[in-house]
This record gives sequence, structure tokens and C-alpha cells, in this order.
Amino acid sequence: MPVSNDIRRIKSELRQGYKTKRADMSEKVKLEMDSEIQSRLLTLRQYMRCKILFTYVSKDIEVDTFALIRAAWANGKTVAVPRCVPQTREMEFYRIKSMDDLAPGAFGVYEPIPERCTLITDFSSGLCIVPGLSFDAEGYRLGYGKGYYDRFLSVFGGDTVGLCYSNCIKWTLPHGYYDRPVDLIVTDRYIRRTSK
Repeated sequence: MPVSNDIRRIKSELRQGYKTKRADMSEKVKLEMDSEIQSRLLTLRQYMRCKILFTYVSKDIEVDTFALIRAAWANGKTVAVPRCVPQTREMEFYRIKSMDDLAPGAFGVYEPIPERCTLITDFSSGLCIVPGLSFDAEGYRLGYGKGYYDRFLSVFGGDTVGLCYSNCIKWTLPHGYYDRPVDLIVTDRYIRRTSK
């Protein structure tokens, strides 16, 4: 079996396992872990110095970012969230000023409403919050398999942080040539600088 197919199969199995683990998490435990992660993130030097925060809008099984978005607005930061470009594997980031700027989009994820928001085209700085079902010690992530974030991270020039529950961290994950590691991982138990 070719290596690329083997990696795809392994990633698919891991994805299903982590989705199940997260879905089985009680609401109380998830709220506590989300709160710990946010508290750690807000203390990061990279967060405090950034003017623009690029962040995903969380789904039910992901580390919550709604509270983070509100905190960033309260801290006077510009917040930009992604929109999947139809018929491509590309993302665009738009500045949002209110939760009313969001509507359900691709894959059931809340996305910015382009007509109400400002398109961001400068990716030379800022802080990007990266979603992942799992991360490893080197900062490689297990995403949903579509490749949107790896494409974006290949052109992003700022700092990158992966948010993940500590029970979903692995020492090492299979990764390919186009996979992009993050600079830092923030969990409910610790902050880890990667070997990137």
C-alpha cells in the first residue's frame, strides 16, 4: 500500500476516535476545559501583542471560541473569521464586529456574511487560532481532512496557536509534506511551545 494511502487511512481512523471522545464529553467537563484553555490563551504574550485575531468559529465538539471572540473585542482587537470559498479548498477571512455578522455556512459552521463584513487580505502578522481534533508535540494537527487550514497557514506570516483538549494530544501524529505545524499548543492543562 502506498505511504500516502496508509496515512489517509490512519488519519481517518484517528479522526473518528477523537470525534467520538469529544462527543462523549459531558457538558460540565467541556465547559471547565474550555474555560481553562481560554484563560491560558489570554495570558500569552502573542495574544496580548496582536492587533488582529484570526480564529475559527467553533462547532459543538471543538474548543469554544465564542467566548474568546467576545474577549478579543473587549480587549480592543480586530477579529477575523474564515469563510470557505465555494468549489475550492480555499478560505477567506473577514472582519466581524458582532455575532450578527455570522450565519450557517459550509459544513454547518458559522461563517461571516460577506456583504456585512470586511475582507482581510494582509496575513503578514497577527495571531491565528487553529482548530484540530488532535495535535502532537511538534505542532502537527489532525484536522477534518479538507486541507483548508494547511493551505492558509502556508501563507500566514503571524503566530499560530492550536487549541486542544489535553486528552486529545498525541506524542506524534502522521503528517504529510503539506501539513503545517503550529507554534504553540494551548490545552486545559498546559501551554507547549512546539519544535517548529
